[in-house]
Amino acid sequence: MHSVSSALTVSPRYYTHSIREDVDRAINDLLAWLPDPAQLSAEERRGIIARYTAVLEGNFIYWMTGAHLAVRSEAARAIIVDNLLEEVRDCHPGMMRRFAIAAQAVPTDSDAETIYRKLMDVRLFVGRLSAVRLVLMMMFFEGFLQRFMPFLADLAERQGSEEMEYTDVHGVCDIAHTEGLFRALEQEIALTHESITPDANIFEGVELLRDLMQNIVAGQAA
Repeated sequence: MHSVSSALTVSPRYYTHSIREDVDRAINDLLAWLPDPAQLSAEERRGIIARYTAVLEGNFIYWMTGAHLAVRSEAARAIIVDNLLEEVRDCHPGMMRRFAIAAQAVPTDSDAETIYRKLMDVRLFVGRLSAVRLVLMMMFFEGFLQRFMPFLADLAERQGSEEMEYTDVHGVCDIAHTEGLFRALEQEIALTHESITPDANIFEGVELLRDLMQNIVAGQAA
């Protein structure tokens, strides 16, 4: 992943196109790293679903709210509010919990402890309210989740579950969410010169979230 030039002498759309290529590459690399569900034991499958639930159920809306607090443009705020409205109105945390229960993968204290440190890294990053980095992180995550859903559904099915509302909904809605956040990113880059310097790592949030997802999947070995 490269840094964005400080000069911004060409259009923000040029930069966001280049950034999007980097994000797509990061998503593809993470998907390629995932294990084959057929090669996992029942406990390994349970652990992945449980750790994923421990992270997503109570944190996704918090992260997206952080993005809303951080952004400056009205267009970006409107896009993020639409996302939050859907999450709250349709009770996505409830979908997540039903998914975990049906897969016999309700998080335990041990599951929460396994992902604690990496999760705290992301929480502290979100608390800095760095608009471009935070929108970029959420754009990466929405794009990844859209393509992660078949893997997650496969794990649940192998656990004997038939409760797939969570994976069915997010396999579709996250496509629109990713596109919306891409537009929000364009708006924020157009407005801000803060932190866009040759040595800045605007992908910090993407890297932290990638590390957290690897921790979710690999457990203690992450």
